Amino acid sequence: MASFSDSCLRRKYDVFLSFRGEDTRRTFTSHLYEGLKNRGIFTCQDVKRLDHGDSIPEELVKAIKESQISLVVFSKNYGASRWCLNELVKIMECKDKNEQTVIPVFYDVDPSHVRNQRESFGEAFSKHESKYKDDVEGMQKVQRWRTALTVAANLKGYDIRDGIESEKIQQIVDHISTKLCKSVYSLSSLQDVVGISAHLEKLKSRLQIEINDVRIVGIWGIGGVGKTTIAKAIFDTLSYQFKAACFLADVKENAKKNQMHSLQNILLSELLRKKDDYVNNKYEGKSIIPSRLCSMKVLIVLDDIDHSDHLEYLAGDLRWFGNGSRVVVTTRNRHLIEKDDAIYEVPTLPDHEAMQLFNQHAFKKEVPDERFKKFSLELVNNAKGLPLALKVWGSLLHKKGLAQWGRTVDQIKNNSSSEIVEKLKISYDGLEPEEQKIFLDMACFFRGYEKKEVIQILGSCDFGVEYGLDVLIDKSLVFISKNDTIEMHDLIQDMGRYVVKTQKDSGEQSRLWAAEDFEEVIANNTGTKAVEAIWLHYIQNLFFSKKAMKKMKKLRVLYIGRFHTHDDTIEYLPNNLRWFECIWYPWKSLPENFEPKRLVHLDLQYSLLRYLWIGTKHFPSLRRINLNFSRSLIRTPDFTGMPNLEYLNLEGCSNLEEVHHSLGCSRKLIELNLSWCVSLKRFPCVNVESLESLNLQHCSGLEKFPEILGRIKPLELDIQMRKNVVGELPSSVFQHQARLTELDLSFLINIIALPSSIGMLKGLVKLHVRYCSKLEILPEEIGDLENLEKLDASYSRLISQPPASIIRLNKLKFLSFEKGNTKVGHKDGVCFVFPHVNEGLCSLEYLNLNYCNLIDGGLPEDIGCLSSLKELYLWGNNFEHLPRSMAQLGALKFLNLSHCKKLKELPGFTGMQNLETLNLIKCMNLEEIHHSLGFLKKLRRLTLTNCIQLKRFPGLCIDSLKYLCLRDCSSLEKFPEIFGIMKLKSDIHMLDSVMRDLNSMYISFPHSLSQDIVSLQQGMICASDSLSLRVFTVVHCGNRIPSWFHHRGTGKTVSVNLPENWYVRDDLLGFAVCYSGNLIDTTAQLIPLCDDGMPWMTQKLELSSLPNYDTGCTIHFFLVPLASLWDTSTANGNTPNDYGLITFSFSGGMEEYGFRLLYKDELEGKF
Repeated sequence: MASFSDSCLRRKYDVFLSFRGEDTRRTFTSHLYEGLKNRGIFTCQDVKRLDHGDSIPEELVKAIKESQISLVVFSKNYGASRWCLNELVKIMECKDKNEQTVIPVFYDVDPSHVRNQRESFGEAFSKHESKYKDDVEGMQKVQRWRTALTVAANLKGYDIRDGIESEKIQQIVDHISTKLCKSVYSLSSLQDVVGISAHLEKLKSRLQIEINDVRIVGIWGIGGVGKTTIAKAIFDTLSYQFKAACFLADVKENAKKNQMHSLQNILLSELLRKKDDYVNNKYEGKSIIPSRLCSMKVLIVLDDIDHSDHLEYLAGDLRWFGNGSRVVVTTRNRHLIEKDDAIYEVPTLPDHEAMQLFNQHAFKKEVPDERFKKFSLELVNNAKGLPLALKVWGSLLHKKGLAQWGRTVDQIKNNSSSEIVEKLKISYDGLEPEEQKIFLDMACFFRGYEKKEVIQILGSCDFGVEYGLDVLIDKSLVFISKNDTIEMHDLIQDMGRYVVKTQKDSGEQSRLWAAEDFEEVIANNTGTKAVEAIWLHYIQNLFFSKKAMKKMKKLRVLYIGRFHTHDDTIEYLPNNLRWFECIWYPWKSLPENFEPKRLVHLDLQYSLLRYLWIGTKHFPSLRRINLNFSRSLIRTPDFTGMPNLEYLNLEGCSNLEEVHHSLGCSRKLIELNLSWCVSLKRFPCVNVESLESLNLQHCSGLEKFPEILGRIKPLELDIQMRKNVVGELPSSVFQHQARLTELDLSFLINIIALPSSIGMLKGLVKLHVRYCSKLEILPEEIGDLENLEKLDASYSRLISQPPASIIRLNKLKFLSFEKGNTKVGHKDGVCFVFPHVNEGLCSLEYLNLNYCNLIDGGLPEDIGCLSSLKELYLWGNNFEHLPRSMAQLGALKFLNLSHCKKLKELPGFTGMQNLETLNLIKCMNLEEIHHSLGFLKKLRRLTLTNCIQLKRFPGLCIDSLKYLCLRDCSSLEKFPEIFGIMKLKSDIHMLDSVMRDLNSMYISFPHSLSQDIVSLQQGMICASDSLSLRVFTVVHCGNRIPSWFHHRGTGKTVSVNLPENWYVRDDLLGFAVCYSGNLIDTTAQLIPLCDDGMPWMTQKLELSSLPNYDTGCTIHFFLVPLASLWDTSTANGNTPNDYGLITFSFSGGMEEYGFRLLYKDELEGKF
């Protein structure tokens, strides 16, 4: 069993996701992946998978082996992919060899078809066998594929056809989360934790999670006794049994550093599994938390609370949370927990467990070395069962000799103070001098800071930070959190600050972190050379004398988050500084004599600086300068004395007019940001030997683009020039820049042409030339950009034709010349012409030619050769006919022809078998739609509005149809037949099977078809209890709300108390609403009545972008089936009859509404 545990702990991934990309990548699988990710489940998803070829890469095989669970999504074309089948064989091998869990998911396929290789799987295997019929090894491979499919399909899994897709995903995520949490319980939280089992049993007896009430339980005890360890263990043990769980660590410390509403946002983000700023202040949080959580069964751990405010604003009332919820708090203050029986007092360790814990850290085993037994007994006796002391002392003495043991025991025994902090200082005394400095900096300043940032700051002081950090971790003085931050126990931090505080008065202390201490030192001018570091977050109205820091000769780190002072100058800053950061620096320059040779980091953002210094100064170690949003800055310094400068940020320096020419000699510069320097007129040459990022966005005063010198290193350079008035780009810009990957020239309003040297950018992947209002032509050399994947020339209105060479861009995926809905900037009478494809652009997936003034012939006759095209936007053009070859766009999924007001006919849809969305809005001359539209089996969304000449409409196949909008087509002679929908009057229940997947429908009819709409409406209502139907809307002619809508009104909110036992399974059709007027958005809420009588929203459906057109005398009817509003996962075990209120909120011009519950037996005669 031990070896199994070890192997599980080495797992790299929780879940490996196997799927056929072309079937489910952008739909089911992407939603499933997001669900797993939001639950914190580390999932391997091969986003670059090709799904073809016989072999899968070795790294993918490794990922399968390193996953605990494999989730296999079987879809119709899974069996056709040799890649997927080989992947499955490897997954099943891991199941047999490594006891890996395999869960099959059947998406739109019958499990028996997978198991027995029938239908699409049978067709695929016929092709496989035909391919390998003369190959013995190949046929053996096919047999392995068959076996893997059969075995996998026999496993317990999920059939997505059985219900709502989102609910199935939730079930899968819950299942996997539960399975993983059980593993965590046995493998991580409890591993090697001395005495934890007894603690958990006693704590569980107080929690009593089998009872469906809400309760708060406190874990109380002295510092260092193990409260947090126990809380983490109970969290890992029980969290899978709750709808959501949150461990809010170190509340006391975080409440000091951040405002309480920040903790409330973390709590909500964790429990609702969506990171967001839910509240703006703690008072708002007291309302939002219960409103969002009152129906959820949650587990919350509040670690280390020491004030009643912490409970009041994070878990103020038992009614805040759903039935079965538990809140666990750890605290040193017993009075914060009201009930004695809700408190678990953590005892110190008994002697045998204390010895066991000490031995684990001193000897890395439970049995001590006999030579050290006497000393071990003395140390354990002195620790008095306190786990923190045992852990720290054991780590301190690990691998030390007998002499060191003896000295340490004597120190502890001779310490007359009973304070544990004084005794823990022994571990500090055992550090090397540099390790002591690193520890004190971390204890005084950097608890909770990101590890990477701390390494940068202390590294500037020439400390061996990474080695020193490893030593501190080994000695149990610090640890790294899961968020990669520096953390330590409260008592360890207290000990470190205690060491500093014992250094006499404030001026003699080596470190200052409290504002009041710093103010005293500055006011009394008592600072000395003992002061090494100052780190302050905010100081108000500081009286800062000109020479206040004169005596602090050894100050190496100075950080002041923000402060105000009445002094107009400062005469002295220590030249020993390595890291200087002062937000809102209040003086116009740095002191004249300030020239620190070892300064690495200078950050004076939001300062009042006018200049840094005059003349040339030498800063040989300086690597980073940040002066962003120093709005008074008028010039930069001479950079000659900064040979190691890597980062310069001048963003938002709105009065900066010129950058010193010496910057062009900065050969190590990596990142340069001059965005929003709106007054900048001149800019020196730039040497790009090391440059990776150059940002000139919104430099609206720049007269000329800088010359770029040198060859770029073999990484990448990102140049951004959005909203710049440069009129010409020199050819040198792009010479020798073959590694440039992204170029953003958007909003260059004066640029007329791009230099031909742009063709030299062989590595360019993305090119943006949006909103270049004077740009007329793209150079033919564009065709030389062999790696270009995205070309966005949207709203550059004067471009009337792409260069012919564009068809050579065989990696191009995204292409846009969209002009926007305005004639401003168009050349009079100039029509856009797209070049002949000639089988080029073979990777193009997205093409946007909206409002390009395309007329007949503007699109090439061979547009059907764009074999990879998935999205085509032709909104607002002036053609009457489209090329017939469009029917050959076999990969096309989205087609938008809206506002093409001259369009008379559409091409056939015969070859568009993958089309999912078709938009035809305001195609006012369109008279007929090709009959082949009716055979598009993958069509999901169809929108036709204001097609006023449309008379005939083909029958529709609704195998996949989810949304149908047919509105204001006033000439329509007959409602389209949907597989004989109008013939189903005699057997209306047959409509349920036909319309089962249609989940959103909006139809507006001319008066002549009113009888058709009655039959349709009755049929749709009968179909509405199917699980997939979300909502449908129908528009009648007329102006009266029918009398059978007995809840009526004229406001913008419908609020109805539901009768007792209103929900009758298999009889309720849904919530029917009828209204007159122009509606935009609707929000439906189904609300429980909580114990305190206040309704909290728990079930919600938003219906956005409903029609907002003046349709004359019309009555709108829509029905919301309960299934579209009801989310079982948030109901917390309640039934619909536990909900007592339904509300509808409307936006738009509502005139009158009617509402009622609609049951099947009431349907007859209602229309």
